Amino acid sequence: MYKTCGLDVHKDTVFCGVFDGKRHQVVKEFSTLTSSITSLGEYLKSEEIEDVALESTGMYWIPVWNILEEMGFNLTLVNPYLIKQMPRRKSDVKDAQWIATLLHKGLVRSSLIPCKGIRELRVYSRKYVRLQQRLTSILQEMERNLEMCGIRITSFVSNISGKSVMKVIHALIEGESDPEVLAGHIHGRIVNSIKGKQ
Repeated sequence: MYKTCGLDVHKDTVFCGVFDGKRHQVVKEFSTLTSSITSLGEYLKSEEIEDVALESTGMYWIPVWNILEEMGFNLTLVNPYLIKQMPRRKSDVKDAQWIATLLHKGLVRSSLIPCKGIRELRVYSRKYVRLQQRLTSILQEMERNLEMCGIRITSFVSNISGKSVMKVIHALIEGESDPEVLAGHIHGRIVNSIKGKQ
C-alpha cells in the first residue's frame, strides 16, 4: 500500500501526518532535536514510507531535510503559500495530514532544492561574504579611531590592513608612543612619501 507523509515543521516541533489513500493515521509530534528527527525517520521507515513532503517557514526545514535525506527518503519542500491556495475541507484538518493528502494525489509543487554539494558550497560562500563584510567594517572603524587620535598614516597608504600599518597599530596597542619608534615600523617607501608631502 502506497503511503505518503506530510511534515509541518516549526521551530521546536515537527508534526507528522501519514496518509495511505483512504485514511489518515494519528498525527505524531516530534521535537527538532537531532535524536528526535532520527526517530521520525525510523518511524517513517517502519511505516514503509518513501515520499515525504515538508512545509516550513524560515530555515527550520533545513536540519529535518538534511537528516531525512541522509536516511534515503524522497523529499519535497512545499511553499506554505501554495498549500494555503489549495481548496480544502473547512473542518479542522491538521496541516500535516493535508500535506500528506496533497502529496499522495500529486498536487504539490516542489521548491527548488540544490544537491547537497551545492548547498554546502552556498553555506561556505555566504559565510565568507559575511566575514569579509565584518572585516571591512572593523578596518573602517579602526581608521576612524586613528583619525580621531591624530594618527594620519592612512592618508599615505591605500590599504589599512597592510603590514606597515598593522605593525604601527600593534605597537600603539602595546603602549608605544615614541614617533621615531613608530616610524621604524613603516616601510621606507611610505616614509619617503610622507616626507615628500611635508
